Amino acid sequence: MKSADELMGNWNEVKGKLKQKYAELTDDDLMYVEGKKDELMGRLEAKLGKSKAEFQKLISEL
Repeated sequence: MKSADELMGNWNEVKGKLKQKYAELTDDDLMYVEGKKDELMGRLEAKLGKSKAEFQKLISEL
């Protein structure tokens, strides 16, 4: 499973895959601001209706 740090390290690649899989996500939803990783993750979990565990599993499968 990818850690949050690994996710942020490859963010552009992950962002593209998320946009392909979930057309409802916008660039604003996926904007990563340094130091705001938890805020981004919470925003994506809420937008996709996923729990933290479900979202982490989804990310690890990309």
